[in-house]
Amino acid sequence: MRFAIIGKKYQSEKLVHAEYLLGLLRQHKAKILVEKSFAEFLKQEKNLTLPDEEVFEGKTFVADMVISLGGDGTFLKAASLVGNRNIPILGINTGRLGFLADILPEEMDVTIDEIYANHYKIEERSVLQLTSSQQLDIPPFALNEVAILKHDSSSMISIKAFINCEHLNTYQADGLIIATPTGSTGYSLSVGGPVIAPQSSTMVITPIAPHSLNCRPLVVRDDWEITLEVASRSHNYLVSVDGRSESCNEQTRLRITRAPYTIKLVKRFDHQYFNTLRSKMMWGADAR
Repeated sequence: MRFAIIGKKYQSEKLVHAEYLLGLLRQHKAKILVEKSFAEFLKQEKNLTLPDEEVFEGKTFVADMVISLGGDGTFLKAASLVGNRNIPILGINTGRLGFLADILPEEMDVTIDEIYANHYKIEERSVLQLTSSQQLDIPPFALNEVAILKHDSSSMISIKAFINCEHLNTYQADGLIIATPTGSTGYSLSVGGPVIAPQSSTMVITPIAPHSLNCRPLVVRDDWEITLEVASRSHNYLVSVDGRSESCNEQTRLRITRAPYTIKLVKRFDHQYFNTLRSKMMWGADAR
């Protein structure tokens, strides 16, 4: 099998997991590819030099599976590099919470053995696509969310939202998040949005610090089209796609739809989503 590894930089103490993973894959005689910036980090911190044919840059790789080694941010980077190519992604969590990257380092041995035994499952997750009347430099696809935000400490913005060309609401707020079910446990959840089961074919519209107590998150079908018009005293605002942000002028009209592809997540065969919710979010935990 051919594995492309995308890892988190800046945490040299976690590189012991990367070394162990590389050794584990070589025991299975796997073909290994490592993303260039992570390969350079391995060389700098561990003096581990890989042959040129084992290093790739950007989306220029061919693999049977991608391994994300880090937290959910690293997984989102991996998903962006995979795009619409249907390469499944395995997330090994060396970060903190880890909803997307949920394989623990101590589970690497058994997980790789299960992959070679074809004893695993694939979960498909929906992706959002952003189109804009202004040319944007950031990638337009989001596994987690598209967020519209005010600039720094400027006053709140006005966001006029339409669903299938029908006026929904004009939000006076610090911003607005449109999240997938996958992204419902991320930014949206932190500002009061609901948790949505992954395969529910929905998206959630969650306001950020709305200037009204009546303004609540709304769950809608993911085959509907959301259009946004933004007004601001500074005449500009930020649009963020899975954490990658860019400034837009207030004449820019945004359109958010379901992308024409899904991201494939590799899960262990006994993985259960609600077990993950209970363990990661400590649902039902009583500290008394």
